[in-house]
Amino acid sequence: MKKKIAVISMGVKLNGEKGYSRFRYIGDFLSDAGYQVDLITTTFQHWEKAQRDIDAIKKEDYKFQLKFIYEPGYRKNIDLRRIRSHSIAAKNLTKLLEKEGDYDLIYCEIPPNDVALAAAEYAKKKGIPFVPDVNDLWPEAMRMVLDIPVVSDILFYPLQRDAEKVYSLVSGIIGTSDEYRDRPLKNQKLDVPRKTVYVGNEIAEFDRGVEKYGPEIQKPEGEFWVSYAGTIGTSYDIRTMVLAGKELLDRGMSQIKFKILGGGPLKDELENLAKEQGCVNVEFVGYAPYPKMAAYLAKSDILVNSFVKKAPQSIVTKIGDYLAAGKPMINTCMSPEFRQKVENDGFGINILPEDVKILADAIAELYEDRDGCRIMGEKARKIAEEQFDRPESYKKIIELIEELT
Repeated sequence: MKKKIAVISMGVKLNGEKGYSRFRYIGDFLSDAGYQVDLITTTFQHWEKAQRDIDAIKKEDYKFQLKFIYEPGYRKNIDLRRIRSHSIAAKNLTKLLEKEGDYDLIYCEIPPNDVALAAAEYAKKKGIPFVPDVNDLWPEAMRMVLDIPVVSDILFYPLQRDAEKVYSLVSGIIGTSDEYRDRPLKNQKLDVPRKTVYVGNEIAEFDRGVEKYGPEIQKPEGEFWVSYAGTIGTSYDIRTMVLAGKELLDRGMSQIKFKILGGGPLKDELENLAKEQGCVNVEFVGYAPYPKMAAYLAKSDILVNSFVKKAPQSIVTKIGDYLAAGKPMINTCMSPEFRQKVENDGFGINILPEDVKILADAIAELYEDRDGCRIMGEKARKIAEEQFDRPESYKKIIELIEELT
């Protein structure tokens, strides 16, 4: 008899949607490995900020069963509506599990903390293993946007409390970095199996995108592209990239072009900044579907993993794609784990964030050092293939599930 697993994620990307594909991939991967999988998600599509057309989705083919819990939704990534929306989703998840939850194991994304807590408490009640997939830290990440002494403590206390309750109920842990994998142990005495499985990507899919869209992305002779792909929001230091563009123009290096891919709450503001500063070398490309983004990264000469000083992120989704592109990386993320990885694996350089001159100097130096760039790029691709390629790296999730069931 097949073992039955619930995979729970509020932010899964289904056919034709925007978003992250980790949990869709896990659903497929576990199904292919012989498990019976229910992928439980929400009626609300986080990236589109809209309700899904559930009837249309039900006509499509998936390897797993899809189950939806109602969530009213929200307009911004950080606001009170989102907290309320997740709270309703958590209650609806409990109802769904009580009614239909005949599982051998529950595998659930955290955050949202209250949704994960609903799953963890149900697993405990049923005496089945519960595995969180820790891919961000709340409330730590929230403090990036709202860090007011005392006020933030009061506001974020429920998130902190729920996180600790979830961590006290785990049977095993998957983290998207060592730091995230070990976070549940910070205040808990836990002796459970745990593994790091980077978000990663499917390198074959990345390469198909490069092959398909590469020819249509025109890169004029002599141009040197410095690119960023991802959210244009508070944690990401795109402002310094724009101003470094201005700095390099002033130095007479107009052949260095900046390509900013993606959307987000600060896109308009930063686009206006580029115009005001006369940064004719900075282009905001906008949101590009995954295959096209892959082609842009592969056409680039340097990729910037651009974060502000206080960003709590560790090893984020885009790293697998950056590495697969086989280009040198300039990293401003202050995560000790990732900075050490950049240094030890030799695929890029670490610099301090939020400093225009330091970033401009780093770009100028790499521009002059084509051999160094080539060597870093080769190392990047090798690390992508060895550590970030999902068909290989996600086997660790199955090993953990087998150990617990």
